[in-house]
Amino acid sequence: MSEPDSLEWITYPVVVKAQVPTGGRGKAGGIRVASTRPEAERAVKDILGMTIKGYRVEQVLVERKIDAQMELYLSIVVDRSKRRPIIMASRMGGVDIESVPDDKIERRWVDPWIGLQPFIARDLFFALGLNPSIMPRFQSLLLSLWRLYQATDAELVEINPLALTPDGMLIAVDAKVVIDDDALFRQERFQRVAGDITPLERKARDRGIAFVQLEGDIGIIANGAGLTMATLDFLTMHGGRGGVFLDLGGTDDPQKVKEALLLMAEARQKVILINIFGGITKCDTVATGLIQALKEGRIETPIVARIKGVNEKEAFQMLKDTNIRPALSLEEATAMAVEIARGG
Repeated sequence: MSEPDSLEWITYPVVVKAQVPTGGRGKAGGIRVASTRPEAERAVKDILGMTIKGYRVEQVLVERKIDAQMELYLSIVVDRSKRRPIIMASRMGGVDIESVPDDKIERRWVDPWIGLQPFIARDLFFALGLNPSIMPRFQSLLLSLWRLYQATDAELVEINPLALTPDGMLIAVDAKVVIDDDALFRQERFQRVAGDITPLERKARDRGIAFVQLEGDIGIIANGAGLTMATLDFLTMHGGRGGVFLDLGGTDDPQKVKEALLLMAEARQKVILINIFGGITKCDTVATGLIQALKEGRIETPIVARIKGVNEKEAFQMLKDTNIRPALSLEEATAMAVEIARGG
C-alpha cells in the first residue's frame, strides 16, 4: 500500500508495517498497531515518507493483528566457524535474538551434504517444550524453511516472531531473508530487490568502497575486513557503537581515500575513526586523500586517526596542521572516539 486507501474492508485490529530492507523498524516508529480505520489511516500517513536507517518508506504492509499465545524465534543461518548451517530456536521470540540469554536458545547443526532430516526437527521441537499436538505443523514449517534457505542461496532465513495462536496455529508474524550477494547471478528474481539500497550505499558501490550500515554513531574508515572487525571489537570494549564503516581494501589511491571521507561525512556520525595499517596502502597516500577531502568538503564531524605502517612519519607530518586528532595506538584511538561520541 502506497497511500491510505483500501482500508474500508479490512478487519481490525491491524498492524501497519513500513516496508524497508532493514531491521529496527519498530524502534524507529515504523510499526504501529491500529484498532480502527481512522487509527490505521493516521498510521499509514505517519509512516509513509519517513526515513529508517537511510531508507525512505514508500510502501506499508497492513495485516491482521495476531492473537499470540506464545511468540517463538526460528532461524537458519550459516555458522562459519563450523562450516555448516545452524538452526536456532527459542521460546523468547519477538525480541532481538542477541538479547536472549544463551541458555534459552536451542541450536542444531545440519550436515549440508545430508540436509535437514525430520528427526532433527522433532528433536528441536521437544527441546522447546511445546505441546505435542502441534509437532507435525512445526516439523512441516521447519522443513519448508530449510527448502527456502537452500533454494534462495540464503545466508539467513529468520521468523521472528513465530506466533503460536490459542487454536494451535503457527503463523510467521515477521520474517527476514538475507541472500548471499555472490549468488545473485543465479537468483534473478532477487536482483531487482538488491538494487533497493540507500543513496550512500549506491555511491560507495559505484566508487568500489565496501559500505556497511550498523546502528551505532561512530563511523569507521579502515583498510581490510580484519582490521575493520578488530576496530569494531575495540569500540565495543570501550563502550562505543560502530555505525557506518567503509573498507578501503588494498588501495594506494588518494582519490579513493578522499571519496571515503566525503561519504562518511554525509553519513552524519558523531565522530569518524580512521584506522589504517600501511602496507600496500601507504600512510602518506592516506594523508594526501584526507587533506584533499578536508579542502574540498565542509567536514564538521570530529575525526580521530590512527595511521601506522609504511611512511607513517610523513603522514603525521602532513596532517599536523589539520583538525584530525592523531592517536598512536588502536586502544588510544577507540577510547578517544568513544569519549567524543559521548560528548567529551
